[in-house]
Amino acid sequence: MFVVILSVIRILVHPFLLKTAVHKRTVGYAFGKFVNEMLDAFIYAGVFVFMLIRPFGVQAFLIPSGSMWPTLYVNDFIVANKAVYRYSDPKVNDIVVFRPPTTARLSNDQVDEQGEMKVDFIKRCIGTPGDLIELRKGVLYRNGQKADEPNKAYSECTDQHPEAECQNFRMLTPDEKKGLTMASFKLVKYHDKIIPLNYDSQDANAHSPRPENFTEAMSPYHVAEEFEINDPDEQVKAKALPAEKVPPGYYLMMGDNRNNSFDGRGWGLVPRDWIIGRSEFVWFPISRMHQTR
Repeated sequence: MFVVILSVIRILVHPFLLKTAVHKRTVGYAFGKFVNEMLDAFIYAGVFVFMLIRPFGVQAFLIPSGSMWPTLYVNDFIVANKAVYRYSDPKVNDIVVFRPPTTARLSNDQVDEQGEMKVDFIKRCIGTPGDLIELRKGVLYRNGQKADEPNKAYSECTDQHPEAECQNFRMLTPDEKKGLTMASFKLVKYHDKIIPLNYDSQDANAHSPRPENFTEAMSPYHVAEEFEINDPDEQVKAKALPAEKVPPGYYLMMGDNRNNSFDGRGWGLVPRDWIIGRSEFVWFPISRMHQTR
């Protein structure tokens, strides 16, 4: 629309410049010529940015939630590199922008009329195809080895209205962290489908009523309805299943703010084709400008 509107204005201005005789080219002509040249510049820039750079190069995104805190804050603006995944695949610990599956919906307004997600998510890539990923009481194991997670955080929302999406967090103290329920997690093959399984000594993927105003801060106690297991005998069977590797063509994503992130633990895997780009840096606010890793 930006390019079209400017093009229409340029088409209207151009005949005036062509028909103006040389001896009548006064201030009005000079101004029209200036406008014409500026319109050319904006049109070329618009074509370059919106038809080449944005679809294939880089794109800016606004961070809407605290799931990646403290790496990314709510209302940070980041630049995502969309070109890098055209010639390579996401790697473990990349911060990835992607289109999530519908099991990740927080509310119905995130889904379009065709039933597809119309929002983008950003999380850290925890597992790539062929990786065996497990959380054992909150501790991440990758291919049987304890994984280093320097960016992982456990936090508490400090906003006065926790029923809304949390804006501010504080890091939990070691003693407060001990009070958290650290559920375990693995991918399992259940009824011929690879699903995320969250379990502890009590249950596995048990139903937990989701509040109407569900936010990411409530996520540790919820799995997507599609993956709920409500029969106690089935829960026992599911917990006994062996952990499965991330299948070919899929990726497992989690938020750095581990107890305030609704992520792959609750809604499953992300197909390769739905991955948009890799976060490179925060560019606004200026005080938080930094490379994202």
